Amino acid sequence: MERGRGGGVALLSEDLLQNILSRLPALSFANAGCVSRSWRRAAGAVLSRPKLASAISLNPSFQDAVKEVLDSVLSRPIRPHFAIACIGLKFNLERTHKLITKKLGSATPLITSVARGIIGSDAISREFKEVKWGVDIEDFNLPANKDRGIVLIVGFMPGLKVDAIPLLRELEEPGISLIDKFVMDIRNYSAAVSGCTSPTGIVMFGDKHADMKPVLEKMDYAMSKETVILGEESGHFIYRSGDDSRNISGSLKNSCDGVALVFARDNDKPQGVGETQFHVALSTGVVPVGPTHKAASVKVKGDRSERSTWLTARKEGLKEALDGERLLHDIYDEMENENASHDLYIGVTKRRKCSIGSEKVRWVTTLEFHDVLGGDEEYLFVDGVGIKTGDPFRFYRSDSDTALSSCRRVSEEFRNLKQAWTHKNSYHFRGVADGGDKTEVCGGIIFSCYGRGDSFFGRANVDSSPFLENFPGFPLAGIMCGGEIGRVHLSSADHQGGQEESSPRSYLHYYSTVYLVMSYTPSPLES
Repeated sequence: MERGRGGGVALLSEDLLQNILSRLPALSFANAGCVSRSWRRAAGAVLSRPKLASAISLNPSFQDAVKEVLDSVLSRPIRPHFAIACIGLKFNLERTHKLITKKLGSATPLITSVARGIIGSDAISREFKEVKWGVDIEDFNLPANKDRGIVLIVGFMPGLKVDAIPLLRELEEPGISLIDKFVMDIRNYSAAVSGCTSPTGIVMFGDKHADMKPVLEKMDYAMSKETVILGEESGHFIYRSGDDSRNISGSLKNSCDGVALVFARDNDKPQGVGETQFHVALSTGVVPVGPTHKAASVKVKGDRSERSTWLTARKEGLKEALDGERLLHDIYDEMENENASHDLYIGVTKRRKCSIGSEKVRWVTTLEFHDVLGGDEEYLFVDGVGIKTGDPFRFYRSDSDTALSSCRRVSEEFRNLKQAWTHKNSYHFRGVADGGDKTEVCGGIIFSCYGRGDSFFGRANVDSSPFLENFPGFPLAGIMCGGEIGRVHLSSADHQGGQEESSPRSYLHYYSTVYLVMSYTPSPLES
């Protein structure tokens, strides 16, 4: 028999009780659910759908900034299923991680990383800001208060299971990155909780010393096309998994090259819980320049942390091999000597065999970008490895007009997405079923190149505008980073030649912004 029957709070109507509970901060809300069966039922009704809460703080005091964002995201009911925290360089990574873990609980999967900038609504003023520090994460000679801040994202995802899965590297020579094991760990986790080896989504953080291109290639190969993959290629992070066996802090056998926050459908979700969908969009900020070339000779230089490729190339259809100086001279002529205002890359189309473990080998075609480092009378120097003789490539340059146009296209994609939700009986998006209540947005996460921002566009908050204009009032937060992970299929207009059906996959971008929109479609039972 429930306490207080016949008087007091027991006389509250269910609607009024839910209204009261919905105004409680997260900790008080959790305690209220323990009062009685009716309160627990009311609490379940309040927090029955996915919720994303986020905030930033630019308070120069480390402890005050962490407290501000925690107080903000926990000011309303939420049960944390995952958390992402990104900080400025002058804040302590380990202490931030420990403070947030203590507040959210050690069972909450958490990734804490150092960012080149943060994006979101201020915890105190609620003003939306894109804050760019735009510095290398190893540069400690920075002005005070220019690299102090934090963004915190906390999510409640009923109907999904979430955990952090690490990409391990052996410490003993030759120090192999265990990519196949990493991909299989993701697939096995997804299969265990959902019965499907491909999860709904993956948010990935890579280490600045690791080469993420082969990792992403195998992830793309192994996951169904419905799996959304996004994140940051090159950073510095620590993590905590909800499964303690995956936490390797202090390990003498392995280090960590990356970590994936994996979202998989829950086979054991309660009856009446609807479907959460992930939608990804890309705003590119580079444009091709000059003709197609083919790599003529290729050399790899450097160690694991700083490897580069030295190459010569031939223009398509010609026999003469061009050195680095000649290649750059020709491209700068094409750019009308605007080289000082643009970053330069080569986009290499690579056709490679790919497999996981003993699985059947399959050919995959990808477009991979490499930063141009320079050139001399012998070679063109580019960052990274993986280029082979005969690989075709084009030069690409950063371009704000292209990025602005691409942001408008993303905004149009989001408008179309909203229309799809409104008219879902005649239009299906990513397999969302008919019936049930109206699909609604839960929030968004954004990964934007630190080369963009107000200095690139000439005004503030351009990268966030596609989301803010289409989904006003819903939370959006993210970071500015170096190397944006976003799994997309390129049209023939985005690469050199080829037909639409044979166009390459691309999952690592530069001068780009990757958007994740989370939406929820209630089940017919719920509505």
